[in-house]
Amino acid sequence: MAAVAIPAPKSASPTWRFVRDAFRRHPTAIAGAVVLLAMVLIALLAPWLGTTDPLAVSPIRRLRPPSAEYWFGTDMLGRDVYSRVIYGARVSLSVGLAVAVLATVIGLAIGLVTGYLRWLDAIVMRVMDGLMSIPSVLLAIALIALTTASLRNVIVAITITEIPRVVRLVRSLVLTLREQPYVEAAVASGTRLPAILVRHILPNTLAPLLVQATYICASAMITEAILSFIGAGTPPNIPSWGNIMAEARSLIQIAGTILLFPGMFLSLTVLSVNLLGDGMRDALDPRLARRM
Repeated sequence: MAAVAIPAPKSASPTWRFVRDAFRRHPTAIAGAVVLLAMVLIALLAPWLGTTDPLAVSPIRRLRPPSAEYWFGTDMLGRDVYSRVIYGARVSLSVGLAVAVLATVIGLAIGLVTGYLRWLDAIVMRVMDGLMSIPSVLLAIALIALTTASLRNVIVAITITEIPRVVRLVRSLVLTLREQPYVEAAVASGTRLPAILVRHILPNTLAPLLVQATYICASAMITEAILSFIGAGTPPNIPSWGNIMAEARSLIQIAGTILLFPGMFLSLTVLSVNLLGDGMRDALDPRLARRM
């Protein structure tokens, strides 16, 4: 009777196995992912986690300290700070995610073309250098001043300030990749430019670009909080961590907890994103993979 060959169980690919082991060696990255996931769940479940309407005004209960009824206290208009902080997570995470995606996609497209076409490189990069010479907060304020204060305009303004960072990263990668033998072979065989960019260059830029996107997300949340704090960000009728801290700055001596809680949530969220980005950088770094 012929023996039947039993196929061996499939194991994870070496790449994913290395990524998994790298994250295991960096517990801080796992902690950052857990905290970030908790913040995302808080933002998604805000209508159920919030105790009251974050915009409900009640002068009778103004400036109450944290208690069993009002966990984070109330502000000068009697609004529940806990509910406002919970809903504020939606604004910060939405801005961070939207800016990271938009800046990465737009910067990737510009960087691919700019890095490969030498005649276009000098023109586009001088524009990017000009944008990067202006502090991001000041540039965002100038862009918002040309329009009206809204969440959409805040996202657009911050995205414009973050695009040059992505363009410079992708351009530097393309300048190296276009000299590789497999790219030169594709050019010699008559492969068209879009196919070369998509098939041969784009896959090799995704790993560092993904890491850069996490840092852009964290930077965008901080910039949004700064803009809201100085009154140039989201309008007051939208609860955000920056708005809450801006309204509490004159009450820091008598009700410091109003400023403490949104600042703590913002710090934890930004820290978790940065820790996750550090872990991804170590996991996706090919030089670290060779050393291991």
